[in-house]
Amino acid sequence: MSNKPKNRGLGRGLSALMADVSNDQVETSEASAPRRADTIVPIEQVRPNPDQPRRTFTEDQLNELAQSIKEKGIIQPLIVRQVGGDYEIVAGERRWRAAQIAKLHEVPVILRDYNDTEVLEVAIIENIQRADLNPVEEAAGYRQLMDKFGHTQEKLAEALGKSRSYIANLLRLLNLPEDVQEMLKAGKLTAGHARALITAENPSTLAARVVAGGLSVRETERLANETKSDPKPAKPSTPREKDADTKALEGDLSAALKMKVTLSHEPGTESGTMTIRYLSLDQLDTLCRMLSGEH
Repeated sequence: MSNKPKNRGLGRGLSALMADVSNDQVETSEASAPRRADTIVPIEQVRPNPDQPRRTFTEDQLNELAQSIKEKGIIQPLIVRQVGGDYEIVAGERRWRAAQIAKLHEVPVILRDYNDTEVLEVAIIENIQRADLNPVEEAAGYRQLMDKFGHTQEKLAEALGKSRSYIANLLRLLNLPEDVQEMLKAGKLTAGHARALITAENPSTLAARVVAGGLSVRETERLANETKSDPKPAKPSTPREKDADTKALEGDLSAALKMKVTLSHEPGTESGTMTIRYLSLDQLDTLCRMLSGEH
C-alpha cells in the first residue's frame, strides 16, 4: 500500500518544517539555546539522505566544525527519521560528517515521522538557510519550494521572515543567461549588478563589461539604461500586393488626370490614402483648378 503524502496547509506546514531547521547554522554559537534531543544513537546507525540537494561540503569548514564539536559537543541535535533499523538524516548532515572527523561514537537526534516529500522539503529549507549560499543558489531553493510543493511567494516570505519583494527579486535572477549566473555564483557580480541586467537586451555582453571595468551597481544601471535607449534601425516594410480592382482604378484615375495616382488601403478598414504625383508646377496648377471646379 502506497504511503501518499498528505496535502498540508501551505503556511502552517511550511512554518512547522521551518521550526525544525531554523537553528541549523549555529553550531559554534554559544549564545544559541540547545534543543533537547529525543535520544542518543550510535553514529554508525545514521546515514545521509540520498536525495539531499547539497552535494558539496567544504573540508575547511568541516574541520572547523569538528574542532568545535570536540570542545563543546553537538549543540543542535540532528533531525532524523527511522528507516528500518537505521536513522536517515533529514537535517544536519554537516554535523554528522564533522562528528565523524571528531571521532564521536554517538550523536544526539530528534526523531521526526516525515514522509519522502517532507524530507526533501526540509532539505531544501535547510540549504536556503545556509549562510554561504550565493544568490543564485538561494533563488533556486525558493524556486524548488514553489515548483515541487506549491508554496507561493507570500507564504515563503511569511515563513522565512523576508519580504515578498526580496523573494521576487531573487527569483528574477534565474531569468539571466547561464554565463551571467555563473559570474554571480563566483562573486564577480553582486545581486544588485545582476538585477540591473535582467531587462537588458544583451545581459551577457554587459555583464562582461561590468566585470572588466569593475563598475558599481549604479554605473551598471546607467549602462543598461543607455543600451535600452539606443534606437533600433527600422526594418524595411514589405509592400502589400494590391488587388486587381485597385490597380485598375489607379490606372483609370491616372489616365483621367494625366498624373500618377496611387491608392493605399489600410488593412481591415474601408479607409486609405490617395496620392497624386505631379511632375511640374503647371500640372499642379491644372490639378488645383480641377479640384476647385474651374474649367
